[in-house]
Amino acid sequence: MTQDAIARLLGIMAALRTPGTGCPWDLEQDFASIAPYTLEEAYEVVDAIERGDLGDLRDELGDLLLQVVFHARLAEEGGAFAFADVAEAISDKLIRRHPHVFGDKSAASSDDVALQWAEIKAQEKKARADRRGIEEPAGLLDGVPPALPALTRAVKLQEKAGKVGFDWADARLVLEKIREETLEVEAELGVGGAPHAPAVVEEIGDLLFAVANLARHVGADPEQALRGANAKFERRFRYIERALAEKGKSPKQSTLDEMEALWQAAKAAERK
Repeated sequence: MTQDAIARLLGIMAALRTPGTGCPWDLEQDFASIAPYTLEEAYEVVDAIERGDLGDLRDELGDLLLQVVFHARLAEEGGAFAFADVAEAISDKLIRRHPHVFGDKSAASSDDVALQWAEIKAQEKKARADRRGIEEPAGLLDGVPPALPALTRAVKLQEKAGKVGFDWADARLVLEKIREETLEVEAELGVGGAPHAPAVVEEIGDLLFAVANLARHVGADPEQALRGANAKFERRFRYIERALAEKGKSPKQSTLDEMEALWQAAKAAERK
């Protein structure tokens, strides 16, 4: 049944991309034009997981699978590879990276697995470089994709540097760094009073980098933490809107003090 469902999906994608009879929009797309949708669908999957909505998760996983199928179809039309090659490549990789399951290695803990995984990835990276006839990049931070969300990339860069000892000893030291960066933002704001001055923006970037580091040290994903903060802000602001609407008012018709009082009421209601 699974194979039939996948074959059906591949057939639909092929029909959508058939010149003359396919969908004009689908026929206009290329790798670059659908890449933003791929990122968007991945975030939709994460959102469904965080909301605990398995019905939505099923649908969003389908949307994400469509992105894989779409990219594979474009590659097949260009003679590069097909969906079956994608599936075979990931199957081979999973077997190769789990020798403790499919081979003669052993792993007593998830830490052992992570160490083994890193060693195998390094071997794969060197093999790719040899295959392409290029020298393996010497930089420790090579391989962290620039296209990652900034907070996620910050954590990965920090993790790479941390593996050679370039890291804070504990979270409290990172908190001190955050205080230092906050003071530097404050100092730049006091110089010319220009909130969007390049120096201010640079210091805010340093502050965000330090906050991402703190999240890493306490075992939190900064992207997930910020999504949670976004959801909390949205929830509480909607409380303000509803409370004002009951009085026949809108936020624009209200004072900051009035909205702040409702914000505190929303916080109190959540605590209860």
